[in-house]
Amino acid sequence: MPDFQPYVSPSEHRPEFTARALLLGSFFGIVFGAVTVYVGLRAGLTVAASIPISVLSISILRVFGKSSILENNIVQTTGNAGQSIASGVIFTLPALIFLGFDLEYSRIFLLALVGGWLGVLFMIPLRRQLIVEEHGTLTYPEGTACADVLMAGDRGGSFASRVFLGLGLGGVYTLFQNENLFAAWPGTPNYEPDLGAQHVLKGAAIRCDATPEYLGVGYIIGPRVSGIIFAGGVFSWLVLMPLIHFFGAGLDRPIYPGTVLISAMSPSQLWSTYIRPMGAGAVAAAGLITLIKTIPTIVGALTSGFSKMRKSGAGKAKAIRTEDDLPMSVVIGGSLALVAIMFFFLQFRPVPGAYVGPLANLAASLLVVVFGFLFVTVSSRIVGLIGSSASPVSGMTIATLMATSAIFLVKGWTAPAYGALAITVGGAVCIAASNSGDTSQDLKTGYLIGATPRLQQIALMIGVCVSTLIIGVTLTAMNTAFQEFRSAPQAWDINASHSGVTIQKNAKLPEKIPVVDAAKVTTTHAPGEYFVLNALGSSELADGKYLYSPTSHKIEVQWIQGIGSENAAAPQARLMATVINGILSQKLPWGLVLMGVFVVVAVELLGIRSLSFAVGAYLSIGTTLAIFVGGVVRFLVDAAMKKAGQETGESEISPGALYASGLIAAGGIVGLIGVAIKAYESLTGNHVPIQFPEANFLHHDWISVLMFAALAFSLYHFARKPMKS
Repeated sequence: MPDFQPYVSPSEHRPEFTARALLLGSFFGIVFGAVTVYVGLRAGLTVAASIPISVLSISILRVFGKSSILENNIVQTTGNAGQSIASGVIFTLPALIFLGFDLEYSRIFLLALVGGWLGVLFMIPLRRQLIVEEHGTLTYPEGTACADVLMAGDRGGSFASRVFLGLGLGGVYTLFQNENLFAAWPGTPNYEPDLGAQHVLKGAAIRCDATPEYLGVGYIIGPRVSGIIFAGGVFSWLVLMPLIHFFGAGLDRPIYPGTVLISAMSPSQLWSTYIRPMGAGAVAAAGLITLIKTIPTIVGALTSGFSKMRKSGAGKAKAIRTEDDLPMSVVIGGSLALVAIMFFFLQFRPVPGAYVGPLANLAASLLVVVFGFLFVTVSSRIVGLIGSSASPVSGMTIATLMATSAIFLVKGWTAPAYGALAITVGGAVCIAASNSGDTSQDLKTGYLIGATPRLQQIALMIGVCVSTLIIGVTLTAMNTAFQEFRSAPQAWDINASHSGVTIQKNAKLPEKIPVVDAAKVTTTHAPGEYFVLNALGSSELADGKYLYSPTSHKIEVQWIQGIGSENAAAPQARLMATVINGILSQKLPWGLVLMGVFVVVAVELLGIRSLSFAVGAYLSIGTTLAIFVGGVVRFLVDAAMKKAGQETGESEISPGALYASGLIAAGGIVGLIGVAIKAYESLTGNHVPIQFPEANFLHHDWISVLMFAALAFSLYHFARKPMKS
């Protein structure tokens, strides 16, 4: 649009690419990257970080003297890279655990780096077409809202107090609530109904992970989406699980994929054994349906993108500051460099058991770049129409994994190690698509305020480099912190052939293994006492890892990984593992998977957004109920403000949304402190004495409910309270 005038004129040269802006942006990239990993693995959802980063940047830079709007934009551009890359990582790479492999920091780091850079590089030639030429068509809602925040801050508006308030109250609440910190009251109040002589609703459970981050997420996504997510949880935990128990309690043998009697299963075991495969099928179907719905947009994006790129490629060099992009030589050279990096990594650090030779590694590296360019183009246009939160990134990743796995199947590469190779390809593509969506939003913000695109693109690359340092650390720390070693004695002939069970060498066990028996008594063992068995698609053992004792000739312990448990369900990554395993091994519980598929079909026929329902059906009801509470608070705030004749809190820069952002950040930051402590204890066997002094009157579920209600009321109160100019 040639008549558009940005907030800062192209002829002005305000401070922009400064050292303090890059340092502060890098700091926020690390913080929000870690917080996104923590919240995303637990809730299955992520929220945009650009607005809270912008708000905090405006306030912090003012302390050190006058700041420029362009400086604040560089801060949010650099910092937002951490959130977008973390989203792509947690949606895919934890699938390595579900496929029976360890999380390697080097693999996470390199794939995050490659995917993140691809997302930035491929947006360089697309920026003019998508951001400039289609300014009136593609709104980029998050980018436009962030520009509003920056312009209001430049004019003197202050939003930071509300974010800091959420950070403070949410941080104190988490310190006392979190089970890895003071644990002053139960973190998850729980009720398991078993009513009357007929044992009505036995197998069900009603619980709530009463955390500030879930409350904040529910408020931001609103009552409709949070209600649909909770409906999925109600369907799984209060309909399906009681049905499974009702019909299965009288059986005298386990039903696949279960390995124990249904009558002996707790609600958590029913969820992990039967609901998760159904939920994975539901999420896969919903992701593909979303992708199919956007096919016209995809075709239009590719057609328009290629045609306009040819025209722009023949154009003159851009002269004015606000049209100064990095040159195409950087795009081409960077892409070739990333192909080389991927090739050498696959060649010299292959997945154990999946060495496929130089030619196949080169093909896989090229596949990453080809799929990356395809879905970066698609993602960048779609987020301009419907926003980042509604972009079908999971559907694009499923398509990539299905194509890659189909190639492997034709080649006869069906061992579990090739599944890990497939997720290596799909993970990089997913990260690229995720980062390109947020990169588009950042470039839109820059276009509206009059930033220099070239400097934003460099800041994005710096943000990618910095944030990848913490993402792998957070991921592995959460897996370690939430892991459990449960006594599960079972006779086992190690010398016999067991389909789907292998001995895993060089497994990383802690120095002291705390084994908890059925009576909740903990005994400590040394790693040298055991062999590690890995079960995947076995009819004898549920998928997972087990510790076999050569002394007793038994499986003694079930090693439950932290990622995949109720504390960090990682639904999207479970879905990716299900897709890969289904194609390569063909040993999935297809009955359960297809039931999930047809539940989604029914939901779609009702005219309801099935992806939200499917994610809710997969997650623990403890997560979905807490998110729903946040949605209810948002509904009450909007109703009260409408009744008072005030503007509702629907804006992303409303008092409630900013306070909720503070709650999410507080829950993530303080929760990660607890994760670090727990990981340290698990790895070393040393106990950190941080428990709250004994106060038995606090250790009741109703105390937890009361405290969470008080936190919800604080959100209701501050969401209705106007901010000072």
